[in-house]
Amino acid sequence: MCKKAGTLMKKEKSSGIPAGVPTLSKKDFESDQDVRWCPGCGDWSVLAQTQRIMPELGIPKEDIVFISGIGCSSRFPYYMNTYGFHTIHGRAPTIASGVKMANPDLSVWVITGDGDALSIGGNHFIHLLRRNFDINVLLFNNRIYGLTKGQYSPTSEQGKDTKSSPFGSLEAPFNPISLALAAGATFAARSLDRDPNHLRSIIKAAFEHKGTSFIEIYQDCPIFNKNAFELYTHKSTKADNTVQLEHGEPLLFGKENEKGIRLKNFQPEVTTVTNDTDDLIVHDQYAENTTLANFLARMSDMSEMPQPIGIFRSVQQPCYEDMMVNQIVSAKQQRGEGDLEALLNAGDTWVVE
Repeated sequence: MCKKAGTLMKKEKSSGIPAGVPTLSKKDFESDQDVRWCPGCGDWSVLAQTQRIMPELGIPKEDIVFISGIGCSSRFPYYMNTYGFHTIHGRAPTIASGVKMANPDLSVWVITGDGDALSIGGNHFIHLLRRNFDINVLLFNNRIYGLTKGQYSPTSEQGKDTKSSPFGSLEAPFNPISLALAAGATFAARSLDRDPNHLRSIIKAAFEHKGTSFIEIYQDCPIFNKNAFELYTHKSTKADNTVQLEHGEPLLFGKENEKGIRLKNFQPEVTTVTNDTDDLIVHDQYAENTTLANFLARMSDMSEMPQPIGIFRSVQQPCYEDMMVNQIVSAKQQRGEGDLEALLNAGDTWVVE
């Protein structure tokens, strides 16, 4: 199985930081660039939590790469004091795959948005998940195109009134978790920009996963889609409208955990909890079969059901870059190192004059 950069080093027992790696802080991961996001934008929170969690990962800054496409979120690499690429629209997964293949020891992070990843970049996104490179993907979902000033996106609600859909969007939105699972994601999770503690824990879990880690982050755009997720983030409504996914625990929610989710006729159903929770669904994030993860993901499309927050799936499968390295080693053992000039002159050749 693939290993994250630094995990093969000798660990210090006291801190978990590899020997020889200097102790870093959040400030060490802050660049000298002025952050140019709107006040109140959820991107600020994601940036802050990422900078806070980086020192705990025990990786030298020079072994970390942040890669983005196009969109408000894609300015992220400028604000991280690490290596990074601000690439082209939708192609961050492609660049990230090349970086990981060229140097598998790097810790590679893709920063993208719902438009960048799921519209023009949709094909690149699903194939990154299918191949299972050891790459971490943070998808900022604000259900709108913010950088280009408020057009509907692939995750905008049907009927959404925007500058590009003045009579309401006709399209059914993508469910990013369902799409990721259908593409074979070995790690799929959801968090919230306004829950910093949870967000940090999910980012760390994604890093520790060996394979492509996908996190959908509900992120507020205060200018063009304000409070799109307030129902799930406001302290007065959050408990009744979200359910925290915890491995091995029943699906309970509500201010006093007085409500639960059970399966009835192959459909999720909210029930009042008494002392008996035996009929409630128990979460298993390590299940190889995706039935439960898909079931939970589809709950997001049901207005009467709470939004699942946490890790939907986390399973181990071989990583693409490891399989490629092994294939190259095997080919060399069978056929030798090879000769590029001999290859170019093999078979039928011709000269153009």
